Amino acid sequence: MTETEQYLVPVDDYLKVGLHIGTKFRTKAMSQFIYKVRPDGLTVLNVQKLNERLEAAAKLLSYYKPEEIVVVCRRENGWSSIDMFSKLTGIRSYPGRYPPGILTNTNLVKFIEAKLILVGDPFPDKNIVDDAARIGIPVIALCDTNNELANVDLVVPCNNKGKKSLGLVFWILSREYLKLRGTIKHYDEFKAKLDDFSPD
Repeated sequence: MTETEQYLVPVDDYLKVGLHIGTKFRTKAMSQFIYKVRPDGLTVLNVQKLNERLEAAAKLLSYYKPEEIVVVCRRENGWSSIDMFSKLTGIRSYPGRYPPGILTNTNLVKFIEAKLILVGDPFPDKNIVDDAARIGIPVIALCDTNNELANVDLVVPCNNKGKKSLGLVFWILSREYLKLRGTIKHYDEFKAKLDDFSPD
């Protein structure tokens, strides 16, 4: 099996956007995904595990229709990425603040019956993670080395703070979701550029 077949994108693409570079802080929960600590104190994530989890996340997303999924990212660096992801896949996204109660309060006009949640970071996006746990909706979370994993069902270890790294994550998830759902048959039908997800 060649490297390209093993990985969703060439390893260089991951490295170029710093998807594997974590923070100087490490939680015990995230230690299983850490490859090493650099001399400057920054942690380096295991690229193979990162790739495996991205693949698992795409597969899990593909089991659900777009209207059954909600994506939330409070951190501004991810707003353009989730907007583009939403535009391509039809999945509902909330860049910025998650509207309280939309999952739990059936009296709200904006109430939605979601079956799967994807968050850019379980710390700033804690409110929706807690709501999802309360009503038993699984949560996929992009997690850096400093994240705690309470109420997260599927961890995707990655640099969840960088604009370019978030762009690549959502570019991959968009392409894989459309392919696994049968919307596109081949990768060359996916015309979106990485720059569309993280414009300068």
